[in-house]
Amino acid sequence: MYMQAQSLSRGTGRINADCLISLMLYGVFMNDKTDIFDEMMGDKGSPREPYHKYQQWIEAQDAARLRKKSADAEAIFRRTGITFNVYGRENVAESLIPFDIIPRILSAREWARLSRGIEQRVRAINAFLYDIYHRQEILKAGRIPQEMIAKNVAFLPQMIGVSPPGNIYTHIVGTDIVRTDEDTFYVLEDNARTPSGVSYMLENRETMLQMFPELFSKVRVRTVNDYPKHLRRSLGASAPDACKGRPVVAVLTPGIHNSAYYEHSFLADQMGAELVEGHDLRVVDGRIAMRTTCGYSPIDVLYRRVDDDYLDPLNFDPNSMLGVPGIMDVYRAGGITIANAPGTGIADDKAIYSYMPEIVEFYTGEKAVLQNVPTWRCSESSSLSYVLDNLSDLVVKEVHGSGGYGMLVGPAASKKELAMFSEKLKANPANYIAQPTLSLSTVPILTKSGLAPRHVDLRPFVLVSPEKIDISPGGLTRVALKKGSLVVNSSQGGGTKDTWVLEE
Repeated sequence: MYMQAQSLSRGTGRINADCLISLMLYGVFMNDKTDIFDEMMGDKGSPREPYHKYQQWIEAQDAARLRKKSADAEAIFRRTGITFNVYGRENVAESLIPFDIIPRILSAREWARLSRGIEQRVRAINAFLYDIYHRQEILKAGRIPQEMIAKNVAFLPQMIGVSPPGNIYTHIVGTDIVRTDEDTFYVLEDNARTPSGVSYMLENRETMLQMFPELFSKVRVRTVNDYPKHLRRSLGASAPDACKGRPVVAVLTPGIHNSAYYEHSFLADQMGAELVEGHDLRVVDGRIAMRTTCGYSPIDVLYRRVDDDYLDPLNFDPNSMLGVPGIMDVYRAGGITIANAPGTGIADDKAIYSYMPEIVEFYTGEKAVLQNVPTWRCSESSSLSYVLDNLSDLVVKEVHGSGGYGMLVGPAASKKELAMFSEKLKANPANYIAQPTLSLSTVPILTKSGLAPRHVDLRPFVLVSPEKIDISPGGLTRVALKKGSLVVNSSQGGGTKDTWVLEE
């Protein structure tokens, strides 16, 4: 644990006794953790280059001021209503997203490499989706087993032969990235269905600008505040041929009880788009139209935050009250763009994820810039045997899981939990993949005792249109607030940080 700094001489001056931050002491602490890379201190006990200007600022800060700013930030989040629901917990009110005021900082060079790898991956995913719903060349070439697609519940036969406008399937992508050392980044998973969290990225930055305006005049950070403008433009550029004039964009939400409803309403408001629910929409003259005070008006692009199963009761789950009857027929006829396209879930299936290096190479002709985490497919008998024999050392995930649910972190599990999960694996091995427990990088957070390292991941957000690919500089850093925890999801006790990408 970080110790309260007393009085410490430096070449640039002297830190007073009430100063909370001593990066020298933090560096000494991190040097004891030789197997974990700390993004602020690296492995040399002094701040890494991206943190130099921030170091100068933070070491001059008073403990009481930082604690007050942290409390102010929490008040802003509470007043703004930045909350989420946790499914499966009865009598629990909406929870506040924990926010830490110590930013995570990436250099321009680091970001350039990440951006190159993310763009390569997103292009390959879109090409893969087009292929598997058309000629299926990758299956014919034997690069992916046919049963991985044919037996996958995320594959939608209703999408076979359908070509979305511009052949764009994944208009909004969230790519989860982890780091293990100075130069090694891994893609942990792809989120190609309805990635969430971008509203927290925007609110984190806005809060930091309010709390520390003087800091942003000292450290030149690339902006993320133009994301809603880019989102609106990207969605508009993906409008169908049926669109006449300026594209009409709407956000489809399941409603106020959805865990991400705050984000749905936030993005609709920021884009100047309508926020609609299924009962607000109907098919009119071969188009999807929304109810207005002047009658029903056609929509060109629907940014849907409703899962495939509930999108159209005539084509999917007949009991769904969240979707729009007949929307798939309008979509197939080219009357509306649905973002993201139905059937994109096959691309972020965790078993398909294990083939991403092959997918990238097949469609781009290049080796993947960003590595995958080594993955065992439990559907394969040899892999299952290895996973069962080494369960206590592995992380096991459901192939269609999200939010940290349904997973096992072997090193943190009890003998009883390991035994129970072993039986789950034997009963339904195809439902799981396993990965090694990586030594994820850490970034300091502000605790009551001072600075302390916590594990993080990063979710950059990508906008894809027929015209271009936009990647917001930075994205959402999710942080495991519990000491030693590797689970960063807010539903599992994690929090968020502002992510800075330096201008130069």
